Amino acid sequence: AAGVAAIVSALPSVSAYRVPLAVCLIAIVGWGNLRGVRDSGRIFALPTYLFIGSVVVLLAVAAFRATMGDWPAAAAAAPTHAGVAGVGLFVLMHAFANGCTAMTGVEAISNGIPAFEAPEAENAAKTLLIMVAILLTMFLGITVLAAALHVMPHDEETVLSQLARTVFGGRNAAYFLLQAATMLILVLAANTSYADFPRLASILARDGFAPVQFMHRGDRLAFSNGIIILTLCAVALVVIFKGNIFRLIPLYAVGVFLSFTLSQAGMVMHWHRHRDSGWRLHALVNAVGAMATAAVLVIFVVTKFREGAWVVLVMIPLGVWLFSTIARHYRDAGRTLSVEGMGAPSRRPDVFVVIVVALNRPTVEAVRYAATRCQDVRAVHVDLDADCAAEIRREWAQWGNGATQEVLESPYRSFVEPVLHYVQQLEATQADRLITIVLPEVIPQRWWQTLLHNRWSVQLRTALISRSRVTVLTTVAWPLAE
Repeated sequence: AAGVAAIVSALPSVSAYRVPLAVCLIAIVGWGNLRGVRDSGRIFALPTYLFIGSVVVLLAVAAFRATMGDWPAAAAAAPTHAGVAGVGLFVLMHAFANGCTAMTGVEAISNGIPAFEAPEAENAAKTLLIMVAILLTMFLGITVLAAALHVMPHDEETVLSQLARTVFGGRNAAYFLLQAATMLILVLAANTSYADFPRLASILARDGFAPVQFMHRGDRLAFSNGIIILTLCAVALVVIFKGNIFRLIPLYAVGVFLSFTLSQAGMVMHWHRHRDSGWRLHALVNAVGAMATAAVLVIFVVTKFREGAWVVLVMIPLGVWLFSTIARHYRDAGRTLSVEGMGAPSRRPDVFVVIVVALNRPTVEAVRYAATRCQDVRAVHVDLDADCAAEIRREWAQWGNGATQEVLESPYRSFVEPVLHYVQQLEATQADRLITIVLPEVIPQRWWQTLLHNRWSVQLRTALISRSRVTVLTTVAWPLAE
């Protein structure tokens, strides 16, 4: 969404296409990850250096013009964003919370320490210092410049675009270069979620807190299900909030600072539990960090509650409940499916029940199949048509292959209920025998031809497998030739 905001700022004529542009960019990033694209320093390096260089040039040109007495005129007054009007403590808290979102992302260094060259910790620390220095320089420079030029954020144009347009003297080559670099780095930054969320979902699935479909990689060694779910959720958020970054930032920031607070508090507990050398100092540092991020979290919830923070406050408890429900289901299923206490296998005589709808080739083949597997074969027909039932009775001696014929009455013209009732009675009277239901099924060659045939087998199969009893189902498929 922020990347699209950079595009809209440079090309106001595409403002009406903000949401489709964002959806297309998300789809491209998601498709690239499904194809097995991995984070590459070369891919990220050029946009990163281009963006940093462009911002440095922006600040340098502004400083040069100020030194030469050619200070640009203040930018045109923009409409004040709802929620920041007035002056007071609330405004300061609002600005403080917004400013803290600039610090999100620095945790990527700590998360990626194993990827650094040896010595990993030292190189990661140096990188973090460089990153903080760049952040501090750019953030302070842009803030001072925005205050000097009276630039205000609004939906139609980003602050950086207003600054570049004013300092560079219009929408020229330098301006478009900065906007392009901004768009590229923001869109590529979205790939961080694709690198981490599918892996996190896999860990949750392995621990039983998420569906097992998230656990395994696809044919391109990517967690395809996690990537697809992430893409769909991202598209849904962009569509619901219409790609408005002012409404999307609270969703992002509340979750980020809640994670920061939990991780810092967890580290305090870690140091207190293990009590390694110097643990008090480490615990103090993490405690201060936890209190600072908790303060930002509270401020964000208070100042951004009506702007969308309430969604996160609702979704997080729902997510915890959902994860707990999934974990409870897997625990119960594990106990049910466990072989512990299971007796030795015993040979049980089988009963085959062939469902007969009409006397045709699929039915005859199904009866022949059952007869080769078992001596006790029962052909069950539900009487929905007197002429059809009479034909089956008349021709059964020739085509029944020795199977016992049984006709079930259906006063309410239902097909599934009489069969279920018959199977239940059979299970009650033949409790020591394994019952197999054989379903003859006609398979059309064209998808539209399925609309021309009665899908009774699908209905019956769904009803049978939904029961609490173990049911063996066998389908005898008969493809229709063209």
